[in-house]
Amino acid sequence: MAPVLPGRPDAARPQVRAPGPHPQEPYGPPCPWCATPNRPDRHFCGRCAMPLADNGARTTPPGHLPWWRRLFGPGRDEAPWAGERPRLRRVFDRVGTWVTAVVVVTLLILGAVYIPDGYHATRDHFAKRAPVEPDQIKASRAYTGHPAKLAFDKLNNTWWGPGVVQSGQGEWIEVGFARPTRLLDLIITPGVSTRADKLDESALPHRVKATITKKDGSTTTRDLTLDPGAGGQRRAFRVGEVTKVRFTIESAHAASAKKQVAIAEIEMFGRSDGSRT
Repeated sequence: MAPVLPGRPDAARPQVRAPGPHPQEPYGPPCPWCATPNRPDRHFCGRCAMPLADNGARTTPPGHLPWWRRLFGPGRDEAPWAGERPRLRRVFDRVGTWVTAVVVVTLLILGAVYIPDGYHATRDHFAKRAPVEPDQIKASRAYTGHPAKLAFDKLNNTWWGPGVVQSGQGEWIEVGFARPTRLLDLIITPGVSTRADKLDESALPHRVKATITKKDGSTTTRDLTLDPGAGGQRRAFRVGEVTKVRFTIESAHAASAKKQVAIAEIEMFGRSDGSRT
């Protein structure tokens, strides 16, 4: 027979000792999980490594905790298994959670307070304007032949004047509504006409204070500033539940001892789909 080379030896296999019961202690307390006997002094099973609850390893249960500790304190739920534990929450995470909660609550409160105003403001912005007619018209005084109603007759060649010279400071003209009305815009035409060649015939209102009376009896004021020009001047005048508006003259353009202040027209506008509620 021909010579044969020696074979390559196999690599030595690692000797792994699997956990299990000790052969000399087959009658120790059984594990409640896998029933493997264990020494009495062990706290964890030698086979499955689970806690031995029946051999004194279990800690003494805590005493009775107050309700707020049971509700908000730690240990309310069963401890998760290894590999299923949630991410560790740090101090900044808790602070961020509280800050977020405060911001959300604040936004909800502000939304509940301002949503009605925002709703009406949106409707007012997109609503088509329609003229609003007053039910009552009166003034502090009027010049002969130029009563207060001429400022609301839709004619630009008639006018109202208080019949006093200079600026007419403190004189007023007032309108009332039988039912609460929502107003959106005003157009005030100063002077005795819309024609530019007639501007010198009277003083022109400059600052006008509008005193608004609402349905609940409360009052608020708006300051209107007019230019010394001819023609109507539009001003935003968004206010709801109006029952009365008084326009008081504070100052006038081109006031003199030979002129009285005059207003040719005051036009009020609301929503075209019903300005009264």
